[in-house]
Amino acid sequence: MFGATTLIVKIVGSIGAVSAGLDLGKEGPLVHIGSCISSLLAQGGPDNHRLKWRWLRYFNNDRDRRDIITCGASSGVCAAFRAPVGGVLFSLEEVATWWRSSLLWRTFFSTAVVVVVLRAFIEICNSGKCGLFGTGGLIMFDVSDVTVSYHPMDVIPVIIIGIIGGLLGSLYNHVLHKVLRLYNLINQKGKMHKVLLALAVSLFTSVCQYCLPFLAQCRPCDPSFQDTCPTNDRSGNFKQFNCPDGYYNDLATLLLTTNDDAVRNIFSSNTSSEFQVSSILFFFVLYCILGLITFGIAVPSGLFLPIILMGSGYGRLLGMVMGSYTNLDQGLYAVLGAASLMAGSMRMTVSLCVIFLELTNNLLLLPITMIVLLIAKTVGDSFNPSIYEIILELKGLPFLDANPEPWMRNLTVGDLADAKPPVVTLCGVEKVSRIVDVLKNTTHNAFPIVDQGVLVPGTISTGATELHGLILRAHLVQALKKKWFMPEKRRTEEWEVREKFNWVDLAERELKIEQVAVTRDEMEMYADLHPLTNTTPYTVVESMSVAKAMVLFRQVGLRHLLIVPKYQGAGVTPVVGILTRQDLRAYNILTAFPHLARCKGEEKDC
Repeated sequence: MFGATTLIVKIVGSIGAVSAGLDLGKEGPLVHIGSCISSLLAQGGPDNHRLKWRWLRYFNNDRDRRDIITCGASSGVCAAFRAPVGGVLFSLEEVATWWRSSLLWRTFFSTAVVVVVLRAFIEICNSGKCGLFGTGGLIMFDVSDVTVSYHPMDVIPVIIIGIIGGLLGSLYNHVLHKVLRLYNLINQKGKMHKVLLALAVSLFTSVCQYCLPFLAQCRPCDPSFQDTCPTNDRSGNFKQFNCPDGYYNDLATLLLTTNDDAVRNIFSSNTSSEFQVSSILFFFVLYCILGLITFGIAVPSGLFLPIILMGSGYGRLLGMVMGSYTNLDQGLYAVLGAASLMAGSMRMTVSLCVIFLELTNNLLLLPITMIVLLIAKTVGDSFNPSIYEIILELKGLPFLDANPEPWMRNLTVGDLADAKPPVVTLCGVEKVSRIVDVLKNTTHNAFPIVDQGVLVPGTISTGATELHGLILRAHLVQALKKKWFMPEKRRTEEWEVREKFNWVDLAERELKIEQVAVTRDEMEMYADLHPLTNTTPYTVVESMSVAKAMVLFRQVGLRHLLIVPKYQGAGVTPVVGILTRQDLRAYNILTAFPHLARCKGEEKDC
């Protein structure tokens, strides 16, 4: 997901998709691009050309690798919107599975560096040194000059905007879910079907954007317009299209331009007579259709900009309808409409509010923006999950929900262990042939180490069974690669291990068992796994509820969770099973326990 090839494809594909005029944003690919760059920097480059610098050891464990990828995602949001605090809060609210204070200042430092670099490039472009690139392509909404003054009665249309945004957002999620399922079926048929689908959507977009302006009426240019009117220049705003001199086509002004300029136009303040109701209605309907059919094709795409375009369209329409009943500007209606639709679809509140605050650069918008976001999210949550959760479910990615389902309290982790195949364990001093057989015939990432006949401290009994710990697949493969073999069955000393392994070897994750050659004579030898074992894994008793285990798993950021028996005694195995992220997903649990589906969402015992 974060390799060098993926990074290159994302960059080239995003530039091509946005330049083609498709209804998609560059903020989603920028988040992925930032994550790819951070991941490559942390591991020293791509797999085939990886650096072995000593300081890279700080990023060779799973926790630090997750942290730096989170910093990359925050930097991507900041680069898209020039919103450093919004980028940090976006990672907190949507990206990171678990959060801690050190991660907060690390992400904030990353976004601060991005803002400084962005500011430097903006100064360079504003001085005219960027050539054909103009003054940059950042989304900066022209609402900073709006004088926000509202009375108590103006809160009523704000509440209406929030309710409509929640309804439209949940409806958008529902229809997009159906479209994405259809696209999955088409994309599974092969690469040619993906290409044809992308070409069909691109052709439909171009035809609509060119033909629809013929339906709009020409409007005379207002002498108060600051820009030249009309113009068909690359940087011109008011498009003449099929109109005579002195007139402009308002629908062409919105459609025959970049998505960023379209947002800037529809967000503009003090322009109540610049656009017709019919043109805004065409704009809203078109981008509703394009927003549903564009996301999901085989091009890098983001969701922010399409939803902003749809929301600003219906917000501006509502402002035109209620213009005589309120003092709020139509541009402000467009801003609130975009915010409400984003909250109704993405269900973000805090990060979205801060992003809009940093974009508009107007602190007076904060109270009504907060009201709109909270109302839209509340209305949307009563119908379906957020668009991010829908996409994660369709892709089958094991992202754990923040809160366990109510029915998970009635199920124990022991029940989950019984529904799985028996756990595969290894001895502390294991035969090489057994290790090779386990690695080739299973896909597990970790294995419990269990020793038989252990001397119990303080007694003379030697019949105890010990759960020594957990060993990773990567460390087993390294033991085979390094020929960590002994002709007799014995435990090794610490100095022997230090001579054979270093931190670089144990941090390696890419080596496969198929790449390691073991001879027939070596198969009969032994390997001491005790020094390579994590002796303090997280464990839970088999009687613990799945809800508690899921909270522990998510908040601590675990990858494996061992299940130990409730009763200890002779003949009782010290480990009942092992839980991974996939085992705690609600969908997988319901698949293993179909009767729980009837009780889903209910509080009664099942």
